Amino acid sequence: MRWENLTAPPVEGVPGQAAPATPPLPLALPGAVVRTFDTPGFAGMTFYEVRARSILNKVPGTSRVPFEWTVNPYRGCSHACLYCFARKTHTYLDFDAGADFDRQVIVKVNAGELLRRELAAPRWRGAHVAMGTNVDCYQRAEGRYRLMPSIIEALRDFANPFSILTKGTLIVRDLPLLRQAAQVARVGVSFSVGFVDERLWRSVEPGTPSPQRRLDAVRQFTDAGFEVGVLMAPILPGLSDDDESIDATVAAIAAAGAASVTPLPLHLRPGAREWYAQWLAREHPHLVPRYRELYRSGAYAPQPYQRELTARVRVAARRHGLHRPDRGEHRQVPASPAPAPEQLTLL
Repeated sequence: MRWENLTAPPVEGVPGQAAPATPPLPLALPGAVVRTFDTPGFAGMTFYEVRARSILNKVPGTSRVPFEWTVNPYRGCSHACLYCFARKTHTYLDFDAGADFDRQVIVKVNAGELLRRELAAPRWRGAHVAMGTNVDCYQRAEGRYRLMPSIIEALRDFANPFSILTKGTLIVRDLPLLRQAAQVARVGVSFSVGFVDERLWRSVEPGTPSPQRRLDAVRQFTDAGFEVGVLMAPILPGLSDDDESIDATVAAIAAAGAASVTPLPLHLRPGAREWYAQWLAREHPHLVPRYRELYRSGAYAPQPYQRELTARVRVAARRHGLHRPDRGEHRQVPASPAPAPEQLTLL
């Protein structure tokens, strides 16, 4: 991932009630405008406003994902999910993959205007654009910076197909725009709800809206005519992979009107692995031996465990009237691949 395409924005047009901050700038972000906000929701957070030079990102050919292009208006994420695979990318900015990822957020303030320019380029062929694949574009910062409306407007105006995966209920704000876009292009909306246990949610995903609020948003989009997919992710070994938790989660997803549910077992890439391991040892030390066994060969749990877990979710989905659509009907996150073994330690 490269960051040479970022420069500092002009001072004008800054959101209201913003106060310039003065911490040292990371070496990777020379000249960025640094801000803090004196509101409780942004306590302890710093925002680095930059003007990106490109916004359409080509996915590396080695990636096993069903899309080739992404748009990421933010880097770092206040959702603070302990397991977030994108944590490692923050180290390329001279930040750490732990607390800095949660509190030091890069904001590409010109994302909408830049996307409109890139969509108009003769070389662009209208490929599908995926959002929410790295960090959540509807994280808390979006409520202040409002980057997504101009992004959606650009995609709508060029009739460009796109999809959004989010844990953020702020997407409901943009429902009218998304309905307009869906009239001229294929638009996919998916939510991530890995479990419905509120105690576990507060511990593992402390900056996200509650699972029930996300499911309420699923219902709103379903009622608006969208076929909403739910990514049941991540399913956490020893914490949300038992039959009771799976059944309760699938039942809630079905009750919200989702069109499909796609299970995804926890995977722990470097950066997320260390951060999650610290939490696990502190909060659930009895599970440490199990995690060492499951993830001794790398970021992914063994294939037999993944297959068994997926089968149990599918049984629950059938029981609650949720049937997986035919391949290609919705943008799906594929089952975790089995990469070459990598020698890592969980603790």
